[in-house]
Amino acid sequence: MKIPIEDFFEDILGKAMRGLGIQAPQLSKTSGVPLETIQKLTGGQFTDEAALRSLASALELDPDALVVSAKKEWYPQTVDLDGLRQFNTPWHGMRVNAFLVWDPLTRIAAAFDTGTDASEILTVVNSLDLDLKSIFITHTHGDHIADLKTLLSGCGTATSIYANRLEPIPGAAEFDEGTSFAIGDLRVHTFTTSGHSVGGTTYHIEGLDQPIAIVGDAMFAGSMGGGQISFTDALENNRNKILTLPDSTILCPGHGPMSTIAEEKAHNPFFPELK
Repeated sequence: MKIPIEDFFEDILGKAMRGLGIQAPQLSKTSGVPLETIQKLTGGQFTDEAALRSLASALELDPDALVVSAKKEWYPQTVDLDGLRQFNTPWHGMRVNAFLVWDPLTRIAAAFDTGTDASEILTVVNSLDLDLKSIFITHTHGDHIADLKTLLSGCGTATSIYANRLEPIPGAAEFDEGTSFAIGDLRVHTFTTSGHSVGGTTYHIEGLDQPIAIVGDAMFAGSMGGGQISFTDALENNRNKILTLPDSTILCPGHGPMSTIAEEKAHNPFFPELK
């Protein structure tokens, strides 16, 4: 199943406006775009490319990338990596991701979040004869940990749960940013990428044919999570902790398809300085 892009151009406009604290009337004054046109664009009607470019500039977005989003001209390249599997489950009219990562040599595995139905994760663990040793939580929003009980009951008492100390969860061992873990011979490095949530965590995994960054709702393909806690912190953490990873790094987001750091630098409207 081809997983759809999470955010359309109107979602990106809305997140930028909310994050910067700019209402439509103020945006009309600063951009020179009529209020009626802004209402159409933020409602998902791509009627005026020049106006959209003006809004992008006023909202500190990349105009070219935002137009590409509006025209639906970009979708990330398909990821096929031995040792990585994505799971996409429904949640109240949307869909949420979980990921399974394993060391192909030792067969030791770890799950990252649970989604809303962890049964498929367990099916893959059993079919590939994996040893699921760890469950890592990117953040504790309900859609990302909805089926933790099922996942735990299916993999036994030897499995440990880990969560950032800033965003604890009952039964999980807490860690601080910079703590490293092992999945067999793979290495997991942790970064606090807060902004969407208090203790949102990115897990950077090395040892497969390509590095992986499991980012939760910090970023999506061609967009980013809403800065419910701090839009400024979300931007800064994404820019300095995620987008500084090697270009070949596979970006594994909490919603939508996987991408790469290189593709995000080229196509994500929130980071015009990286073009």
